[in-house]
Amino acid sequence: MKKILFIGAGSMAEALMQGWIKQNVFKAQEIYVTNRSDKERLQFLHDTYGINCNFEETIYQQADLIILAIKPKDAIKAMLELKSKITEQTAILSILAGIAISTITEQLGLRPVARVMPNTSATIGMSASGIAFNGQVSATQRTMFLQLLEAVGSVIEVEEDQLHAVTALSGSGPAYIYYLMEAFERVGIEVGLSKDIVRLLMTQTLAGTAEMLKQSVDEPDVLRKKVTSPGGTTEAGIKALEQYQFKEAIEACIKEAEARSRALAKSK
Repeated sequence: MKKILFIGAGSMAEALMQGWIKQNVFKAQEIYVTNRSDKERLQFLHDTYGINCNFEETIYQQADLIILAIKPKDAIKAMLELKSKITEQTAILSILAGIAISTITEQLGLRPVARVMPNTSATIGMSASGIAFNGQVSATQRTMFLQLLEAVGSVIEVEEDQLHAVTALSGSGPAYIYYLMEAFERVGIEVGLSKDIVRLLMTQTLAGTAEMLKQSVDEPDVLRKKVTSPGGTTEAGIKALEQYQFKEAIEACIKEAEARSRALAKSK
């Protein structure tokens, strides 16, 4: 694969570009990107990574892979403009939240389409992605798509309808963890630590906890109970979480995000 073209230049597109360049999957000069109007954003990506943002129209037909990375609300219009520019054989990789493969093929014609929901940790090669394929994706193309996502993290093949849940959990998940970190930092400063110390303590705690979950055969509730001594500090903290309905808040968070993904699909 010599040329890939991003339609859209947002955060997720940048994360994939940066991850692929870091992992030597693509050279910067093999990556092309365009968007509708934000020329400053394109210039930033060019200056930062060396990718192509000014190119001839022939690139649309020369591209080995088109990556749809526009905002869902702009997807239909963007695909209508794109259809006449690409060949009938060009494969599509979509990272559009809530936009079904059937919608993509309605707009761009029947062709190989993979729909994936990565997350911004692709930047550092640690994305968690779910991917679904249509029937036009060959075995060779399937392997190629999986290798692209494996290069920037882990990838799991799922049924397309399950991508709504993947979006809510791992696609949006980094934002929830960053939100939690905001709270840790705020309260850590309140109780007398510097922001740098809180950041060091909590990033290592989160990393260690994640690794424990990966390596241990125990379920999360068992691991939690091993940390929670009767009458101790952890138990006091858990009781506060229960008082403020922490689990219910997390459940509502995921369900709202999953429902929003489904609503985006229905609105197209």
